[in-house]
Amino acid sequence: MAGTGNLSTNTTDLIRDDIWSAQLKEILREELQAMRYVDWRSDFPDGDTFHIPQIADAVTADYTEDTEITYAPLGTTDFTMAIDKYKSSAHYITRKMMQDSYYMSQLAGSFVPKQARAILESLETDILSKPNAAYSANDAAADNGVSHRVAGGGTGDTMALEDFAYAMYALKKAHVPQTNMVAIVDPSVEYHLNTLSGLTAVSNNPRWEGIVRDGIASGMRFVANVYGFDVYTSNFLPSVTDNALLDKDGAGVDFSTVNGKANYFFSATSDVMPIIGAMRQDPIVDREFNKDFQREELVTTARWGTKLFRPENMVNIVTKPTV
Repeated sequence: MAGTGNLSTNTTDLIRDDIWSAQLKEILREELQAMRYVDWRSDFPDGDTFHIPQIADAVTADYTEDTEITYAPLGTTDFTMAIDKYKSSAHYITRKMMQDSYYMSQLAGSFVPKQARAILESLETDILSKPNAAYSANDAAADNGVSHRVAGGGTGDTMALEDFAYAMYALKKAHVPQTNMVAIVDPSVEYHLNTLSGLTAVSNNPRWEGIVRDGIASGMRFVANVYGFDVYTSNFLPSVTDNALLDKDGAGVDFSTVNGKANYFFSATSDVMPIIGAMRQDPIVDREFNKDFQREELVTTARWGTKLFRPENMVNIVTKPTV
């Protein structure tokens, strides 16, 4: 067959119109961190409700000489936590798909890690929801006369730098050990701290030197300790819809239109962890071939329960995430 040369215009049979990459695009995922701040209990072998009794402190009374002393019992309370989460993540791939797909090995190989990640993200969300879910709307969660649940005091109801100092004050008033202090905040908080004029004036704030150049965070962690707190960011913090939550100065803030984000401050010292949890079943993978549907089926399941255990060791500062 005669021709004028192998040009793109007359040799179209040798040119593929659509090129498919040999690599699949992966979704970006952030570090999960809330699990390490839970008091995981292993002394919960059966049943679905866990009881922890608590004995109150002793009290004093005035005494008058040569009169009968009044004796009082020590008060008790019963803390309960339920195994209330039973999660599954399930997918399948048909035999025909396994025969026809160029990406079959990559697809089938991704089922288990992706399902495990989905379960762990659900656990992360559940853990971080508990400190805010423990209270009704607009509840200040006062302890020793100091509110532990307040609105942010920054411009536009965002986080102010002094809110960190307030969180430390509230925890000290609640007798919380001042060790391993941790804050988990929304990424918008990092933005507002990065742009605070007080921080950008390096000459007036030598302890923040370098932040103007490098920013306040690296990855999910702040590079600087803020008023005693090691600070981490998370996209899994719960939304808040309170319509009249007070800030530390007593001004009401409406989060019903622009929903707020809960930001947590607490001590991660092992014996005073604010959240308690029990993992009844770690993620387990089951797989089988379904002959009726001619497909390979995989399912990952897990069971757990979590609850706010020490409310005195939790300060929740709600801020608007607008930037």
